[in-house]
Amino acid sequence: MKKVVTRIKGGLGNQMFCYAAARRLALVRGAELVIDDISGFGRDHLYRRHYGLHHFRVAGRKATARERLQPFARYRRGVWKWWAGRKPFLERRYLEQESRDFDPRLLAVEVNGTLYLDGYWQSENYFKDVEQIIRADLQIIPPTDTCNRRMAERILDCVAVALHVRWFDPPGSSAGHNVSAAYYKRAVAVIETMSESPHYFVFSDNPEEAREKLTLPLNRVTFVSHNGGEDSAYADLWLMTQCQHFITANSTFSWWGAWLGCRAGKIVVTTALTVDGETAWGFKGLIPDEWVRV
Repeated sequence: MKKVVTRIKGGLGNQMFCYAAARRLALVRGAELVIDDISGFGRDHLYRRHYGLHHFRVAGRKATARERLQPFARYRRGVWKWWAGRKPFLERRYLEQESRDFDPRLLAVEVNGTLYLDGYWQSENYFKDVEQIIRADLQIIPPTDTCNRRMAERILDCVAVALHVRWFDPPGSSAGHNVSAAYYKRAVAVIETMSESPHYFVFSDNPEEAREKLTLPLNRVTFVSHNGGEDSAYADLWLMTQCQHFITANSTFSWWGAWLGCRAGKIVVTTALTVDGETAWGFKGLIPDEWVRV
């Protein structure tokens, strides 16, 4: 039997990219999609993330212990990677991502037997040809609590802009991985010229610091802070998808919020961040052509 085993890892946005690339490959090659929902999180000691795709309508089944290369998975995976590295890309049975840039070779891969897919694959080009299926699979199962339902009603009742602020570095750090306040000022200016009286719904992993960082119209801004913690991230993402326009951070979380949003006349503003002269956001294939970069 032909199988594509995808190793899901990272935060929710990256998990969605892992899934989407594997789903497309399995679909076009007539292979079974198998989801490894465990091994990618075992050594995440910094963020302590866990599998979150159960909040979506994803296809595929969960991997067995054997399909996760248990027992001694870390060492067995290392052997698979070493052996794969000795072969041409298209002949490998363990495909590990080699670059952040879009790699068109993945689209040409054939599936014979079991193929392991290990990477983030952060580009819609990996699944653009099956876009509607991916959109259906990644429909978020809506939260049912009163707070989120009422917030959704407010969003749908106005020209709503989802604005995401992600803190990679601690507030006040000079490391430079956070998007600057100047970017958000320029992005807001773009939205203000292209829509009438928009209302900004701010989503952030640190809402109080975001409040300090941003300068927004006081009567047209709402800080969405009731969904705290990793377990509620999907609810914030669902609220973002209800908005009409988007200002993303350098984050795959807000990338997916913007990509899944489907209200008429959608405008997406994003950044092409560089750190120490290297592109840290906007690498080849990541940003759809129709999005506005400032």
